[in-house]
Amino acid sequence: MKKMRAKHILVEHKFEADDLVKKLAEGVPFEKLAQDYSHCPSSKDGGDLGEFSKGMMVKPFEDAVENLKEGEASGPIKTQFGYHLILRY
Repeated sequence: MKKMRAKHILVEHKFEADDLVKKLAEGVPFEKLAQDYSHCPSSKDGGDLGEFSKGMMVKPFEDAVENLKEGEASGPIKTQFGYHLILRY
């Protein structure tokens, strides 16, 4: 089974995610934004979720990771947990 690796930033509102997309475009490191803004416990690790297989994450999240190239970040992805920005690595 194919393994994927990703980091993410989880926020409650889309406007927060949109603001973080702007900060990424300005060159703020993904990991720094995760530490400062993410509501997920992974924030202490720069949003690093490590390696996971298909079926381990909620479908919208997993689909987004599958559609990203290595080193590419997503726009806001909505799940039942909130809005995610995802970086595949």
